[in-house]
Amino acid sequence: MATLSPSRDAVTTINTDGSRYFLHPTDVRGKFTSARRIVGAILLTVYVALPWVKVGGYPAVFLDIALRRFHFFGFTFATQDLWLIFFLISGLGFGLFFVTALLGRIWCGWACPQTVFLDLCRRLERLLEGPADRRRAFDQDSWTKPQKLLRRGAKLVCFFLLAMALAHVFLAYFVSLPQLYSWMRQNPGQHWSMFLFAAFLTVALFFNFAWFREQCCLIICPYGRLQSALTDDDTMVIGYDALRGEPRGKATDPKAGACVNCLRCVQVCPTGIDIRQGFQIECIGCAGCIDACNAVMDHLGRPRGLVRYDSLKGIKRQPRRILRPRLYLYSALLLAGAGAAAYSFSTLRPIDASVTRMLGRPYYITAETVRNQFNVRFINKSEQPQNLHFSLEGAPAGLALIGTGDTVVLRANEEIVLPIVLQENRSDYTGSVIVALSVASADPSYTLRLPVEFLGPDARLLRQERQNATENTSSP
Repeated sequence: MATLSPSRDAVTTINTDGSRYFLHPTDVRGKFTSARRIVGAILLTVYVALPWVKVGGYPAVFLDIALRRFHFFGFTFATQDLWLIFFLISGLGFGLFFVTALLGRIWCGWACPQTVFLDLCRRLERLLEGPADRRRAFDQDSWTKPQKLLRRGAKLVCFFLLAMALAHVFLAYFVSLPQLYSWMRQNPGQHWSMFLFAAFLTVALFFNFAWFREQCCLIICPYGRLQSALTDDDTMVIGYDALRGEPRGKATDPKAGACVNCLRCVQVCPTGIDIRQGFQIECIGCAGCIDACNAVMDHLGRPRGLVRYDSLKGIKRQPRRILRPRLYLYSALLLAGAGAAAYSFSTLRPIDASVTRMLGRPYYITAETVRNQFNVRFINKSEQPQNLHFSLEGAPAGLALIGTGDTVVLRANEEIVLPIVLQENRSDYTGSVIVALSVASADPSYTLRLPVEFLGPDARLLRQERQNATENTSSP
């Protein structure tokens, strides 16, 4: 089956007849590859370790869906605090904009989970199936051949076990490791929703590792297409120095440039592009082509850097600007978001309280009183029990809080809803008023003030009613 050579006008992973062409990048060694592997190992270790490492009595990252508590490195958030996610997402977005404008797709090539996981899979593949030429031969062999069945079968089993392990680690972020271990020893039907979630994620990861691979970057991920709007000619990217490399030719040709057309940069590319054709959206910035080209240059005794990290202007020998308007803009947006996030986080308290009016009539009136009924929700997000005292601030002299005590005891991580009643004598009622329900905690010492509107009938009607009653009583 004929295949397409790398071209800016076609995706290398699609054959001329429209079928899938499987890439088998050759192995490469060099300082960038070694550094990427170290970064990948660190990130993978962090991913696996976070559910184990405890901060403030909880895993460092624990999204407790069942209890609606979200723990991040010692901070505990309730569902009422989820509005802070806006600052997290916007901060990550502006941060990515800034990094991309400065360093190109360094996230894709060095830190993206897809890249980290696939690098691990490719190392397993090389270990079990051998170098790239042998893997290509396996693609053409029949499954009836024992060598292919044994080696490729072992590879698929390892991919499935890896996918299963990664899926269960991800699930541990939501249910905690002790709970996950307990569920794994029970009948899956007792926790079928979590079982289906882990099974689906395992199958999805296995499909990605065994078949989809770089197609996720080329087809699904929108970042490669967004980068054209985030970068410019001053952005640091991976590029080929055509001024030095062209015209291509043999190393013994004195008229040829530095590029000997060995195709090593193409053979090591995980997305199958030819970096010599210029900046392309398929390039994930993994720097494998840099190490491959540098090795060839070392072998030929020529200077390194034919393929290198540089800006498009730098490759063309033009002056490069590091600080430019888009960086100032992204920096300003990032700092504004960080400042808003810091202020928002500073307002968090270990206890939250909210008050809502009970369903039904807005107020109740009897012969003696005017009454409003509310529900107060208390949430203790800390590991310590809390004694809360509440009272009214700014209330008229006759307005009283009745029906509950003035103290509430909350157990650790407890969420309760208590009814409260605000009541005022009809003779003292002078109209609707907004008061503050003060909720005070002694340890830690702070006070929450919740605005409450006390409603009632038109005060003029009550005054007229009292006046009529007085006149009726005084008449003979």
